[in-house]
Amino acid sequence: MIRSLNLSDVEELLDIYNYYVLNSIVTFDDEVLSLDTFKDKIIRINTDYPFIVFEENNEILGYAYGSKWRPKPAYKHTVESTVYVKHGALGKQIGTKLYTELLFELKKQNYHVVIGGLTLPNDASVKLHEKFGFKQVAHFKEVGLKFGKWLDVGFWQLDF
Repeated sequence: MIRSLNLSDVEELLDIYNYYVLNSIVTFDDEVLSLDTFKDKIIRINTDYPFIVFEENNEILGYAYGSKWRPKPAYKHTVESTVYVKHGALGKQIGTKLYTELLFELKKQNYHVVIGGLTLPNDASVKLHEKFGFKQVAHFKEVGLKFGKWLDVGFWQLDF
């Protein structure tokens, strides 16, 4: 089931996120976030943007949200999208289900452009974005350093 964020979800969401901090390049955070820091972040996001979770058998298996892409006022109709699926729950189409609902909510709120920022390489995320019609619009080489390796970032864009 996909539903809106509840503040009681924070610990489960943090566990999902911190797994990726410690074990992957998909986020450029390189130290686990504290519960208070993560809670403040999601409350701030949820104030202005949709924040949804995928729950099955009382366990959160993923989440997605929109957030501010750039701070200048002219960008207010552009939003960045984020989707995380719990490690071990990959391959169950949870990301697809979350993205379907998130894009529906963003369109309903009259956003004009959705931007997905991806650490590269990341074939699964590229496929997910392109499945929804996102087109690659940028590729920045070696802009992040994690685990002692220089990493590329690509941006995919979807226009409503």
